Amino acid sequence: MSAPTVAGTTLFDDLPPAQPSSFAQWRALTGRVVWTMVTKGELIVAVLFPLVITVAFYLPLRYVMKVQGIDYAQYVMPIIVLQTMAMTMMSNAQLAAFEALTGLSSRLQTMPIGSLVPLVSRISAGLVRSVISLAATIGYGYLIGFRFTGGWLQALAFCGFALAVGLVLTLGADALGSLTKNPESLSQALTLPILIFGMLSTGFVPEQAFPSWARGFARNQPISQAAQTLSDMAAGQVSWAGTWVSLAWLGGLAIFFLPLAVWASVRRS
Repeated sequence: MSAPTVAGTTLFDDLPPAQPSSFAQWRALTGRVVWTMVTKGELIVAVLFPLVITVAFYLPLRYVMKVQGIDYAQYVMPIIVLQTMAMTMMSNAQLAAFEALTGLSSRLQTMPIGSLVPLVSRISAGLVRSVISLAATIGYGYLIGFRFTGGWLQALAFCGFALAVGLVLTLGADALGSLTKNPESLSQALTLPILIFGMLSTGFVPEQAFPSWARGFARNQPISQAAQTLSDMAAGQVSWAGTWVSLAWLGGLAIFFLPLAVWASVRRS
């Protein structure tokens, strides 16, 4: 008579073999980040922050610009949108740094999870935040007088370009977060270039308002070019001559940030 089979050795014999799905993993990790944003009130901040910067940027200069014949609500909205996208960049940088600091990134690398799934899930969650912030920003813009006068196609192009800028910046910020593992210092480090490039851009005031020695930088730096492209899209005046520079900046940054983000995410620390 044969010996009885030990129950523990056949407990899982009838179960089908595990077939990990990268899509299911991405959905689970993205849902985790989005749910965290919901429970911690980060999506509420994503809605309220655009209101704060809209008020802070629009009210101080609207009468000065009106004297100069400039509809300031129409003029300043592109830079407000870009500042909103910068907020998503900073949030993703902090998330990546926190996951690296706490060891979650290293833990995920030891599990049967697609190597790019954690990165893509963070970027996807950041895109959710960007869409919510962009919708709120445009809503506040309409309250102060901003309008899409170029039709719905160019309005969609406006939103698509803004989200593309946010996506590229988020890739770079995610890479920095994964490498530094220091959420607090990283937030402070990213704030300075945002302020410098934002204030020294033609998104707030026309080029003529800058000293002659600063006009070249103010006109040609990426934030000014992106703000001008968004302004042209809102007004229905998009042209290749006025858009190619901002697209070149965006493409160049994407070529640099995407491999950096992938390497920072998959490397073994």
